Amino acid sequence: MFKRDVQSVKDLIMRTLREQGLETPLQQKRLVERWPEVAGPMIMRYTLNTYIYNQTLYVRLSNPALRADLSMRRQEFTKKLNTLVGEQVITDIRFC
Repeated sequence: MFKRDVQSVKDLIMRTLREQGLETPLQQKRLVERWPEVAGPMIMRYTLNTYIYNQTLYVRLSNPALRADLSMRRQEFTKKLNTLVGEQVITDIRFC
């Protein structure tokens, strides 16, 4: 009798994504999609655009006062977003 090397479908998919270089873009997309959940409806009213470049999440806001307030809470948002995704995807957030 022989022992089979059984792997979960999730592990196989993640390994394939990693080999194809698609794991990081997928995680970045998940993180950007979680921004409304972390920010809340009030902040989302003023959010114009979000994107990731060089492990930094850029959030474009239409309200300068809110921009200044949120800049002081960058680390809090960074930690929450990375926790929701389950990995260290971003290292900083810039509000512009």
